[in-house]
Amino acid sequence: MLAYLFVIFAIAVRFMPHPLAFTPVAAALLYFGARGSRRQLWVPLALLAASDVILTKFVYSYQFSWDHFVTWAWYAAILWLGTQLRENSNWVRVGGAALASSVSFFVVSNFAVWASWSMYPKTLSGLMACYAAGLPFFRRGVAGDLLFTAVKFGSPAVAAVVARSMHKPHRTAAA
Repeated sequence: MLAYLFVIFAIAVRFMPHPLAFTPVAAALLYFGARGSRRQLWVPLALLAASDVILTKFVYSYQFSWDHFVTWAWYAAILWLGTQLRENSNWVRVGGAALASSVSFFVVSNFAVWASWSMYPKTLSGLMACYAAGLPFFRRGVAGDLLFTAVKFGSPAVAAVVARSMHKPHRTAAA
């Protein structure tokens, strides 16, 4: 249930004012892959794709292009990466997966923008200019992915500690 709530939260944040690229999307996908239902990995993918369509067409009034399919393939890849954390989700692996999510999104999404739109010349220098323009978003993306991943993967552990401390028998001092 928590995996579904994290996905719903990630989608809701996309519709709220927030710093660009500072979202819990990658963290929600990693967590769902690691803790969600294996048979329902399509659910976050479908919900995020639907939110992309709504945001693109109705909120921002942008043109829909094939680079959205690249983003959706990235969603699927991050879900798969999350499944690799199912058996062994120590902090090094989770942090590495969050960082890999940030780097891969930066590389793939900027390449797709360069290839699908006419903002940059179709040259190596045009591609480098596209990546350079994306650097401020990358910094916020890394920060958001690391923070939200830590919160999502850490919250069940924190909740368990709190629950255990609440259920400990209280010792009374003998007079």
